[in-house]
Amino acid sequence: MANKNLNAAKEAKKDEFYTQLEDINNELRHYREHFRGKTVLCNCDDPRVSNFFTYFAYNFEFLGLKRLITTCYKNQDMDLFSQNKSEQAIYLIYDGDKNGNNIPDPEEIGIHPLKGDGDFRSRECIELLKQADIVVTNPPFSLFREYVAQLMQYEKKFLIIGHQNAIHYKEIFPLIKENKIWLGYGFKGGAGHFISNYEDKATAGDHREGMIRVSGVHWFTNLEIKKRHENLILYRNYTPDEYPHYENYDAIDVGKTENIPCDYDGIMGVPDTFLDKFNPDQFEIIGLGSGDLAKQAGVTKNYRGRTDLAFTVEGKHKCPYSRILIRKKQ
Repeated sequence: MANKNLNAAKEAKKDEFYTQLEDINNELRHYREHFRGKTVLCNCDDPRVSNFFTYFAYNFEFLGLKRLITTCYKNQDMDLFSQNKSEQAIYLIYDGDKNGNNIPDPEEIGIHPLKGDGDFRSRECIELLKQADIVVTNPPFSLFREYVAQLMQYEKKFLIIGHQNAIHYKEIFPLIKENKIWLGYGFKGGAGHFISNYEDKATAGDHREGMIRVSGVHWFTNLEIKKRHENLILYRNYTPDEYPHYENYDAIDVGKTENIPCDYDGIMGVPDTFLDKFNPDQFEIIGLGSGDLAKQAGVTKNYRGRTDLAFTVEGKHKCPYSRILIRKKQ
């Protein structure tokens, strides 16, 4: 039900969900060494409700930041960013504590007007982006492709939230394959509760008042982290019965990441969850197992006329769930 709610919000362009401070802290604690002496930009944030601004402002000295910049979007379409009600788009600059109380007091925060509406794609917001070393925010999911493209164009380091569907975007997957983007530590259980006015249809046991539960959310980054270089321990042995060979591609199917065989050196199709354990020193990514990107990897059409990996088990033709094609490095 949460995904249905997310899709409905996206269709209405209502996909601005505000991240909990707890979730920000749980992820950011793994990146502290990256921030010393750096300028951080949060360019999809209204500081009145954004916990990204709160996190960096109150941890400014602890992280050793040089500067914090936050832009506030001016709402011109009530169906787009319903929580932003600013009549004037602004940007905020915080250069740290001045009076010794280690609190970002209002008089210490520079508030400056923007000529436009504060859209991250505007010229004046791009000028602010150029000043930043690291971008940290939760961009609208519907604009994820454009947002990442801009970060790559200006060669920025970043830590941002996106939906797992982005892995399959033709604009995003090649960046993952080329080790230009990878997944961070993530949300517990692969789901996040975001501050939102939209109706939440999560089950009673997982419902939180004033929030919407979104499954399949990830942190995407290009900042180096320890997790990224930890080897996945392999203990299973390959057998043809347990690992069916695809009929339309020279590879075997692996149903769970933990079941990757230790003694198979060919190409394997693994679940998307593999990316949580992906170590580029241990594996290489060959391609994607479905859609147009599968065609590029050499997957031929199956019996349904679609470009999806397929195999036969006990006489029945099957197409597995989404697969990423990988191979162990020698």
